[in-house]
Amino acid sequence: MTKLVLFDHDGAIDDFLATLLLMTMPNIEVLGIIVTPADCYINAALNVTRKLLDLMGCDPIPVAESTVRGINPFPALYRRDSLIIDNFPILNQENTIKTPLVSQTGQQFMVETLHRASEPVTLMVTGPLTTVATALDIDPTIENKIKEIVWMGGALNVAGNVEKEFAPEHDGSAEWNAYWDAIAVQKVWQTNIPLIVCPLDITNKVPVTPEFIRRLAKQRQSQLSDLAGLCYALAIPQDYYCWDVLATSYLHRSDLFSLKSWPTEVITTGTSQGRIKVVEKGRNILAMDTIDKDQFHDYILQQWTKF
Repeated sequence: MTKLVLFDHDGAIDDFLATLLLMTMPNIEVLGIIVTPADCYINAALNVTRKLLDLMGCDPIPVAESTVRGINPFPALYRRDSLIIDNFPILNQENTIKTPLVSQTGQQFMVETLHRASEPVTLMVTGPLTTVATALDIDPTIENKIKEIVWMGGALNVAGNVEKEFAPEHDGSAEWNAYWDAIAVQKVWQTNIPLIVCPLDITNKVPVTPEFIRRLAKQRQSQLSDLAGLCYALAIPQDYYCWDVLATSYLHRSDLFSLKSWPTEVITTGTSQGRIKVVEKGRNILAMDTIDKDQFHDYILQQWTKF
């Protein structure tokens, strides 16, 4: 059966690669893509998203610009990757971008798309939850139109990745997507929407390595593999993981994962803001718990040979 998906990403390297993966999936109907201005510079991120869809020759999928703002900005060092990728030659072979950019804000587009859908929609979110929270503020009735939220975010039983270098007053317990706007995370936690979370606990097990990039390089007749290899090569100087690609793969290959239920609460203030804390009698979420790393790598390599 076809699954309806609305994708909300925030324009980082792994968000673009998650886009590439999502568009190769059978039995997935992507209703639209929203770009949240968090781990990116928004104009470049919108350009890259639309150019990727053009490169893959997809049927027109609307792209929308969210205008929300977070509390704790991503570092400029992270955000500049969107500017670099926007200038990749492989994405600039045409003079114009064909994929449409809608006139509504991303948050309003989310509301309208959910209401138009013929059945409840899966929200695939690989950035902060602020656009989702804002859409719920605009129209709380959309909660009934959301089948589930699959979110890459949070750190449950491992340390976060918010570093002292960029957040001197933080204790390092939060993951960046949650830290950008912990209040938005809490708003989503207060709903009854089923939450399937891909936390750092599982993504830490799937680092991006030179060996994996070399495997991509050997798929010589695949534009997607070439593009993915270029993107991942940008990340090699830092500790980088298959965050958003891993989370997005769940939509097509949930059989690769085991899930575990956790009662949780969201810390919204102080030195731990953005922490998703395991507590007794908290809000239950399902977290991706284990993954067969070799099968996951084989899967994405196979998908990226399709174009």
